[in-house]
Amino acid sequence: MTTIIREIREQFNPAKPSECIGQVELLTLDETKAVVSAAQAAFEGWKNTSSVARGEILRVMADLLEQNIDKVAETASREMGKTKNEMIGEVKRGASILRYYAQEGMRATGEVLPSASEAKVLYTKRVPLGVVAAITPWNFPVAIPLWKIAPALVYGNTVVWKPSIETALTGKLIGELFEQAGMPINVLNVVQGRGSKVGQVILEAPEVKAITFTGSNGVGQSILNTAGPTNKKIQLELGGKNAAIILADANLKLAARLTIEGAMKQTGQRCTATSRVYIEEAIYKEALEHLIAEAKKIEVGITMGPVSSIGQYEDILAAIEKAKSEGADLVFGGGPTKDKSEGYYIDPTIFTNVTHEMAIAREEVFGPVLAVMKVKDYEEAIRLSNDSEFGLSASIYTSNIQKAFDFINRSEVGLVQVNDETGGAEPQAPFGGVKNSSTGAREQGQAAKEFFTTMKTVTINTI
Repeated sequence: MTTIIREIREQFNPAKPSECIGQVELLTLDETKAVVSAAQAAFEGWKNTSSVARGEILRVMADLLEQNIDKVAETASREMGKTKNEMIGEVKRGASILRYYAQEGMRATGEVLPSASEAKVLYTKRVPLGVVAAITPWNFPVAIPLWKIAPALVYGNTVVWKPSIETALTGKLIGELFEQAGMPINVLNVVQGRGSKVGQVILEAPEVKAITFTGSNGVGQSILNTAGPTNKKIQLELGGKNAAIILADANLKLAARLTIEGAMKQTGQRCTATSRVYIEEAIYKEALEHLIAEAKKIEVGITMGPVSSIGQYEDILAAIEKAKSEGADLVFGGGPTKDKSEGYYIDPTIFTNVTHEMAIAREEVFGPVLAVMKVKDYEEAIRLSNDSEFGLSASIYTSNIQKAFDFINRSEVGLVQVNDETGGAEPQAPFGGVKNSSTGAREQGQAAKEFFTTMKTVTINTI
């Protein structure tokens, strides 16, 4: 008899780091290999299951998620720091994603084409890839996994899902709800462990045909280096340094409110968070006053939670100190929240007099930090907003319809917002960026089938 010794990991509350909120068992490397093999064995039966039946399981899962909304939101909030109200919104979004893809089981996945021969029937159909690996981050522990898992499943793939180790308890709970929804054994497999160990096993497994990942650029590059040469299909959603432009003809109160929401919601821990804002000099002083006024409305510990971990906490504070040392002016916040005796709380932070040579203008902070820059006019604003290695999302605030459409055309991003904040995405709309923000096909909406399926062309000679 072989005794399996698993590592036990304790999870702690970033709002109260002394509080252990639970434990999770991490799989061994051999167990991970066995899980991947089981997913491969389950693929034949799942791909031959009616797509309508596959979609029905997702619909049931959506119902279960809503029925357990308080439990899921509370678990995730205590595990990664997002406020419970924010997590409730995320869980609702997860249910919407599931319902959208449940309906995909009833939609056409191919088309009949005309043939040059009257005796032939020519058509296409989409077919699943096989085992798909989903590697997901801690910052959206419900929505991001579901917008990968749901389309993968409804299109007939089996899934090996490795949630972030930072949100392992939330991942475990989501997996249990899928079981309750009637997901057949080994079709969806939750693998708990460290990316450097079990993640590497998943990347190297020959059974895995596709990898969908959301996370840092460094890890994304590592995935490309490991899995790229093996001809696996790869989808990467990576970093952002998202810009907002506020023009002189904008509704300044609206622009300030949405810019601060974009920068500070989820404590700035979103790849789509507003990180830079360019303000026309004619209204710079007034717009800055509105931004600071909106930041003052945030109640740290109530409307804005802690950052997720001690590592994030230290990295964000280091970025703030670097901005100050490079000459940026700190006009609001800029440090740990003073009335919090414990917890990884950081005040909403605003810098001015930022130049594009500074790290705060170029590097992703992933925290509640906003860099404000004065520009002469719209042309300077769009030039600087495009001056980034990233290209995920960008916003413009204006009442000038010509400039709005010019911005839509010239902004070098995958997600363009007019008079709205840089964050946010709806299940039916494709999600993704350009430059160093994304690699591979878009996520969500009808675009998801481009990644999770391949096309088969069929010719039938009726003679």
